[in-house]
Amino acid sequence: MELESVPCLAAGDADLSTALERARRGDENAFRVLYRSVQPGLCRYLRVLVGQDAEDVASEAWLQIARDLTSFRGDMDGFRAWTATIGRHRALDHLRHRRRRPVADAPAEWFPERPAPDDTAGAAIEATTTDAALALIATLPRDQAEAVVLRAVVGLDAKAAAAVLGKRPGAVRTAAYRGLRTLAERLGGPV
Repeated sequence: MELESVPCLAAGDADLSTALERARRGDENAFRVLYRSVQPGLCRYLRVLVGQDAEDVASEAWLQIARDLTSFRGDMDGFRAWTATIGRHRALDHLRHRRRRPVADAPAEWFPERPAPDDTAGAAIEATTTDAALALIATLPRDQAEAVVLRAVVGLDAKAAAAVLGKRPGAVRTAAYRGLRTLAERLGGPV
């Protein structure tokens, strides 16, 4: 089946809910729609937790998500929270593993130069802006950083973010507020 023929390709809430139900029944194209909708926010959240290893951790999370999707019960907001919870668990596992076995970075000379197939300059500018924002968020205390990313980047409401973090919704709202206020102060904006 061609991807363009899937009627739920638009990223509207109703279409994503339809894609979620279809993916739970094994529709690969519907799963692809969910992945494309959720993956960018999940990676940004994981980048705050594990830095440059976010893509690897997200891959581990998506393996578990794909494996356990048939057992998921809930709506699209619940799905986003569920994926963030799985991602967070994989990130914490990754951090524990990294503490036990530190990895030395390889020098750049070890890797051959290859031209990129896409617009490298445009991608670098976009990545730099996103990386700078996430790096600034990562300087916040961990509870505030996670609350800000889950609420502002992933798009979870306070209740769903609280379920991911194992806290009360009020605590998540407070942490997100404090984190955003601190970021505004650091950027010299209105508080």
